[in-house]
Amino acid sequence: MAEHGLVAQRVHGYARHASALVGRMTAGRRMSPSFLVVGGQRCGTTALYKKLVQHPAVLGAGLHKGVHYFDTDFSRSFQWYLGHFPMKSAARRIEHRIGVPAITGEASPYYMFHPAAGERIARTLPGVKLICILRDPVERAYSAYAHEKARGYESETFEDAIALESKRLRGEEDRIRSDPSYVSTYHQHNAYLARGRYIEQLLRLERLVGRDRLLVLDFDEVFGDVKGSMRTLSDFLELPVWTPEDIPKRNARPRDAMPAGLRASLRSYFRDYDQELARWWGKTPSWRDGDQRPLGRASH
Repeated sequence: MAEHGLVAQRVHGYARHASALVGRMTAGRRMSPSFLVVGGQRCGTTALYKKLVQHPAVLGAGLHKGVHYFDTDFSRSFQWYLGHFPMKSAARRIEHRIGVPAITGEASPYYMFHPAAGERIARTLPGVKLICILRDPVERAYSAYAHEKARGYESETFEDAIALESKRLRGEEDRIRSDPSYVSTYHQHNAYLARGRYIEQLLRLERLVGRDRLLVLDFDEVFGDVKGSMRTLSDFLELPVWTPEDIPKRNARPRDAMPAGLRASLRSYFRDYDQELARWWGKTPSWRDGDQRPLGRASH
């Protein structure tokens, strides 16, 4: 891993250690999350969360937007998890000031893809609402590749990394499910295609929490119609409507253009998954709007 990545990891570790100490002492006085932004990775979750916590009635998690309790830190205590959230006294002050109850939440984009996170969430936070944002899976895969390569988690070319993916991921989901302390580097950082098979992840979450507690947003629509997206979010979270300024895209990394042949191949790869997604979602994903062959009538 690159040197800057190691430094960031150490700082992150120190902060988490401090949160664990604080959490054990103050967990009973802290808010429990009402919502989780669960993914997908490289789909605008950071920008969406940062805008959402600007809502007057929303308090963010403390040191980091993503606590990662339900994926990579589930071996820790629930008190450690609560230690990341604001005090209930802060929520009471906000309610007194604006007249509506305050809520809190976090954004960990690995939750949606992690094979055990959904079940852990459903069991631990039975009333929590989940927010997903989806992006063209081809663009998402290439963005994730650039991100992981820059962070030192990838050394192959994009084409070779895709070819290696099934081998890298073989058996990893079973290991994750069988051992709550097991963290799979390949599963978390190198699942470029698997993370873009959104329908598989959404069906799993639907089975666990129900459709009414699951909001799915389209990346292009969120960044193309910020006010409309925030109205949708406000309704879902039962908050007063709030209309912010545009959402700046975050975590963008410069990268070379994807070869046209590879792009076409990946677009073909995802077509059937996107078609199933459209039927479940009740709408055609924005990245398929221009298809010459329609995905077919979307239905629930």
